[in-house]
Amino acid sequence: MKAAAIGLCLLAFLPCICCGKPVESVPSKVSQVGTVEVTAVLEEVRGEFVNRANYDYAFVMKYKVAAVHRGSVQGDTIYVGHYNPQKARSSAADARVPDVGGNVRRFRAGDVHRMALEAPIDDYYMGGIINRYFDEYKGVIYWAVWTDEAE
Repeated sequence: MKAAAIGLCLLAFLPCICCGKPVESVPSKVSQVGTVEVTAVLEEVRGEFVNRANYDYAFVMKYKVAAVHRGSVQGDTIYVGHYNPQKARSSAADARVPDVGGNVRRFRAGDVHRMALEAPIDDYYMGGIINRYFDEYKGVIYWAVWTDEAE
């Protein structure tokens, strides 16, 4: 009888024990890769993405930096190349570029992204780059390693 009473008390307090602390979520890979980490507002996606089955490329987009979490960037406006941007970041990686990812599903001006970056893009990606800012911007283009929606 005494054991049953103890068991009932434990069952009554189990929800309090289990739910007393919030469960820590698994940290995003955005904080584990790249040498630069920023939160930035996607200011512009200039033009349409190329949608050809056999054409892999990086597409340069314009961002306004809201916060730098690791490393440093040149200025508060940065230009970032995203690999195969027509694909969700969770399915963008392939045999050619296996180390990109994130949870962004599509790119829209005004969205806020937390990104892990490398620079310059040419040191990390050898392939087609669509840069529609070429005539007006001659600085560093960053390579997006991981792109998550900012919380």
